[in-house]
Amino acid sequence: MSTDLKVESQCNEACLKANKMLSLIKRTFVVKTPEIMLNLYKTLVRPHVEYCISAWSPHYQKDKKLLQKVQHRFTRMITSLKLLQYEARLQKLGLWTWKNVEIERI
Repeated sequence: MSTDLKVESQCNEACLKANKMLSLIKRTFVVKTPEIMLNLYKTLVRPHVEYCISAWSPHYQKDKKLLQKVQHRFTRMITSLKLLQYEARLQKLGLWTWKNVEIERI
């Protein structure tokens, strides 16, 4: 956190790490079935985005949009779902959107 208690730097850092992992997945895996990709996302990408999220709780829309971009990029990597709308891809994968997320602080 910065001295003014804003979490923008935390969101930027989390998204940077998550995007690096998405790039690694994209380069490494040829078969991109929804099951395989979802397991990879939940084990390699999402932990970077959700690490200590209850402490830094992104409440600004710009921070939520940044986190949303990571998930949007992931859903577009699955070739069988690529033509669907974003919300439909989320529903097929059983994921939630960051748009209306309120994180409960400990």
